[in-house]
Amino acid sequence: MREIECAVIGYEDAQASLPGEYLIKENDKKFLDYTEKYAGTGNNEFVVPALVSEELTKKIQQMAVTAFRAVDGSGLARVDFFLRNDTGALLVNEINTLPGLTDASGFPKMWAGTGLQFPDVIDKLVESAMKRHQDKSRNKTSF
Repeated sequence: MREIECAVIGYEDAQASLPGEYLIKENDKKFLDYTEKYAGTGNNEFVVPALVSEELTKKIQQMAVTAFRAVDGSGLARVDFFLRNDTGALLVNEINTLPGLTDASGFPKMWAGTGLQFPDVIDKLVESAMKRHQDKSRNKTSF
């Protein structure tokens, strides 16, 4: 089973990045644990785009935005998928509504791989928050 990630940003205009994937270099490792991901062991590499077809990339992006909207997402999220080796089925694993924004985090790496650098990601987050605030202010009702 492979683990694929996709970053989503926005509000009503949610957009998905190119998907990313951690490649584990050490053959005896079955999965990416905390130490491997954050300790800089050199046994893994995060690649963007993930090594999947263009058709599957589009499906991942579409499913990521659909999952984001399903939870009334706003701002940012990282949607994690399992890609089954045996059947090719793509399954939503989780929606992380507060993904990391550090140098080690996949979220900014996926946007950088998509062509959106970190300062622009932050600008989009601020714009999204302002838009949502304006919408909520307009929709307030008095009792």
